[in-house]
Amino acid sequence: MSFIALPKRLRDFGLLGINQRNADFIMRHNQRKLYPLVDNKLHTKRLALAQGIAVPELYGVIEAQYQTKTISEILGKHRDFVIKPAHGSGGNGILVITGCMGDYFQKANGELLSLDSIRHHISNILSGTYSLSGVADQAIIEYRVKFDPVFEDISYRGVPDIRVIVFRGVPVAAMMRLPTRLSDGKANLHQGAMGMGIDLATGISCGGVLRNQPCTVHPDTRESIMGITIPHWNNILHLATQCADTVQLGYLGADIVMDRELGPLMLELNARPGLSVQLANQRGLLDNLQAIEALKFIPEDVNARVALSQQLSSQHPNAGGVENPASVETP
Repeated sequence: MSFIALPKRLRDFGLLGINQRNADFIMRHNQRKLYPLVDNKLHTKRLALAQGIAVPELYGVIEAQYQTKTISEILGKHRDFVIKPAHGSGGNGILVITGCMGDYFQKANGELLSLDSIRHHISNILSGTYSLSGVADQAIIEYRVKFDPVFEDISYRGVPDIRVIVFRGVPVAAMMRLPTRLSDGKANLHQGAMGMGIDLATGISCGGVLRNQPCTVHPDTRESIMGITIPHWNNILHLATQCADTVQLGYLGADIVMDRELGPLMLELNARPGLSVQLANQRGLLDNLQAIEALKFIPEDVNARVALSQQLSSQHPNAGGVENPASVETP
């Protein structure tokens, strides 16, 4: 039975729609002047570094076309790296190089690129091909994350990341985005990655979504995504909370990756996080959002806010049974 025809039942499941998200949470709690802090990934990274927040190492930045000639000097001895636009969105324009074969660079899917191809990609970034508004952009070159082996069986040729939704400095929901063959190894749901729900209180996976449909098995590895314990879970929530404090946005999506040697790293932040986290968890956001909005006092201490988020999560068990999750994104 479709939930599109049952608005009351949608409310019963505590599902948050786009219009309510925009009006009640993004517009009300995110000052417009702060958006550039997260819309520009270079600004975000530099802010994080200044606050001592762990991020992938920055190898270099290319801001003008003539600087593409110096790419070899920037890369130095690095044989693997990531190039991405400072103003990109939806994973567009991100180039992941996993190694080299002679004079060629290798992508995660095995495709080989020449140095001239790398320069051409950077040139496209600078011209604004992948930027949010099509304006001139910057190319960021940074450390390539090596994902924790615990995720090896549920990821296809790419690095999974964890999206944590933070409201008023308190985490309210989380999911892991798992690369698939369809997403070309990228952790982006719009490109075909899989979302895996994570229980805030325990850090254990509790559901999944693929192309807006419930799914509990990775489409490529055929491994179950249920009951997986996320390493360093409290550290991940702590890091997401720190990120929200750094940019002072009331409603925020923090994207965090798990490096096998460095642990949790902040990848980027989003002032307009999507609603697919509800599909992955089979649980609406409204219960936790409204509970936090009703609080007259939010603890200043980060650890206290993490504990608060886990307490709220345990008090509001999963709604479950979302029959038509695609309708969650309906305004």
